[in-house]
Order: sequence, then C-alpha cells, then structure tokens
Amino acid sequence: MHNCDIIIIGYGPGGMEVAGKAVAQGLDTVVIERDKPGGTCLNRGCIPTKALCYSAEHASGAPDAYADAWARKNAVVTELRDNLSALTSKVTFVTGEARFTDAHTVEVNGATYTAPKIVIATGSMPARLPIPGAELAIDSDRLLELQQLPASICIIGGGVIGMEFACILNAFGVNVTVLEFCKEILPNFDKDVSKRLKTALTRKGINIITSAKVTEILPGKQVVYESKGKTAAVSAEEVLIAVGRRPVIPEGAQEIGITIERNAIKVDDNYRTDVDGIYAIGDVNARLMLAHAASAQGSAVMGTPMNCDVIPAAAFTTPECAMAGLTEEMCKEQGLGYKSVKAMFRSNGKAVSMGETDGIVKLLVSTDTRQILGAHICGPHAADLIGEPALAMSAKLPVDIIAKTIHAHPTLGEVIHAAASSV
Repeated sequence: MHNCDIIIIGYGPGGMEVAGKAVAQGLDTVVIERDKPGGTCLNRGCIPTKALCYSAEHASGAPDAYADAWARKNAVVTELRDNLSALTSKVTFVTGEARFTDAHTVEVNGATYTAPKIVIATGSMPARLPIPGAELAIDSDRLLELQQLPASICIIGGGVIGMEFACILNAFGVNVTVLEFCKEILPNFDKDVSKRLKTALTRKGINIITSAKVTEILPGKQVVYESKGKTAAVSAEEVLIAVGRRPVIPEGAQEIGITIERNAIKVDDNYRTDVDGIYAIGDVNARLMLAHAASAQGSAVMGTPMNCDVIPAAAFTTPECAMAGLTEEMCKEQGLGYKSVKAMFRSNGKAVSMGETDGIVKLLVSTDTRQILGAHICGPHAADLIGEPALAMSAKLPVDIIAKTIHAHPTLGEVIHAAASSV
C-alpha cells in the first residue's frame, strides 16, 4: 500500500490545478488517470476543436485542406501534452482505472493507495440519446478521430459542441444540418445572441432546424424528427449526436457513501462530498461543465479562494459567442430592475478593417447599483472580449468604470466601451 498526502483521480484541467498546488505545497501526491494526461479538454475537447476552428477560418470551403488541419490538430495536442511532463515528473503518476475500496483508499491495477484527502476530477463523456438507432451515430470523440470528412452530416444538438462542429465542418465544405430540440440554438445563451448566430450561420449555408424532437435514426443514416406537429426526416452520410455530456463516476464511489444525484456527484459549496476528506470538482459534479470552472474549483479545494459566482462561457463558432452572468430572460424571471444596452461591431474600426462586422455586444445593467448583471457578445474574438465585463462583474464594479476607462484605438474592445458608455 502506498501512503500519501493526497490522491487525485483524473488529470484534466481540474486535476492538473490540484496537482500543481499540491506539489507547490510540498504534498506527497498521487495522480491516477485512466487515459492520457490532459483529460477531455486537451485530448478530445477544447484544444483539438480550437485547433480545427483556427484551420477552418482559413479553409474557404476546401475539403482537401482537412487532412492538413487534422494533422495540425494532433501536433498541437501532442505539444501541449508533452509540456505536462514537468509537473507529472513531480507526482506519482499512475495510469489505470481507480476504484474506491474505502473512504481513504483506492485500488488501481491491483495496487492500493491511501490518503486523508482525495479529489475526484474524472470529468465527463459524451451523452447518448435514448432513441432507436442511436448506435448508428457517432459522438464528438469519434468525429475528432475521422481523417476523412463525410460529404454531409446531420448534427443532433444545437448547443456549444454541436454548433462548433457545425461551423468547422461547414468551413471544410461539408453539407451540415443541425436539429435542436429547443426554440433556439445555444439555448443557455441570451436569445439576442442565439438568434444572431443562427442568422449568420444560415447565410453560410448551414441548415438549422429548431424545435425539433429527434425520435429515431433509421438504417442509411436517416434521422427522423418531429417539429410543429409534423414528422420529417434528414438523410446524411454521417450523424453526430451532440446532446451534452454526462459525468464519469469512479467505481465504488456510491458504495463508500458518496451521494449521486442526477447522475453527478453531490457536493457542497466547498466541493466536499458526503464522505469526509473526499472532494469532487469539474464535470463530475455537473455544476458547470467548463474546463475553467474545473480549474477554479480545484484552486478553491486547495485553499485559494475563487469567485465562482461569475464564470464566463464561450462558443467558438463563426462568429464567436460569449457570455457571463444573467440572460435577459433570467432578469425578467427574477423581477430585476435592469437596462439593456447594445453596441454593434459594424461601427467599430477594427472590425471593419478585419472584414468581420457581423456582431453585437449586449450589457444588462442594474438600475439600482449600475453593476453589470449580464454580458453577451456575438462577434469576432468574443471569447477574449468577455473578460473585461466579467472582471467588472466579479469585482462588483459599476458599468461606469468601463465607460471611463480609455480603450486603445483601433481595437475590438472599443465595442465593450461603446456599450458601457450608452447606459
């Protein structure tokens, strides 16, 4: 039996954050990872898809360019994974499937490890749709493995994952149809952003069908769905199911007393489970399935306070979308007094010079405190721009701080300034 100070199960963004701080604190650290270092984010999620997004921006509908993009994606992932060796060399790194045998002990490959503190950071896997014929479709993991693209694809799910792949595949000349169950794509985003993105992608030739309930997938890759009381079908060479992700729960977790609710590990506001000394961070607790949320939770578990009340989210579509805080629908539901202000990218000098003028910045500002309740962006580099309003929200600063701050010209950040100045 190996006795140590802390055991980390999973080596994605959350696990890496915990491991880094544990090493810095001089703790004897054991990391258990069933797959490759970096987790879903590095190997099958954030990084490979962003590499493809970059390549897609320069593809101009050329299918032949995908082979180079696929190779570049793998090279980027390999380089970043190799960079992890500096940290993994400072911990006891074990490759295998962890199984709890008691509240302080896990077993891997026949060996046992025990520690007073265990952090579960096992992430998630693609969710499956419980419909007939679902086995005929692929998930996002399998799609990233394809070296040759299909001529056409039907994507079931218009959330972040589905829409990012829709943009990538469309750029490489694939005929794309998206079926989304909700009334809008990106259903967790503000409607003004979702609608603007749908309009932009429709212009690019992506067929988007909302309020569509998929009922089955027939042989020959025919996707049957119901919409507005009618039944219809979409035929494609390939079908992608992108309806979200589900937590990966370590074997033996429930047996030792860890509570599972809605297929995720139940935690308190400090990410503690019902078993003393065991924590769960990131996708496995399903509080917010974002890589940076996992990292923030990992920091909190290791004693670095983090403000997890304001966590920005981004969709690397074309154009990009990003948000932080409340949507306008949420403000109305909560009965909050607010003012909605907007600024357009088409009036921004940098956006015009880039030839990317299709976009909007929308701020929701409290009429009482003048603090930003929600920030929503659809436009070039939205994922980078959301940081400024997110900082103001996290620090509870009035929107006037942004309005009074001089922004460099010409920059896209001036769109944020323009919105803040119009409150």
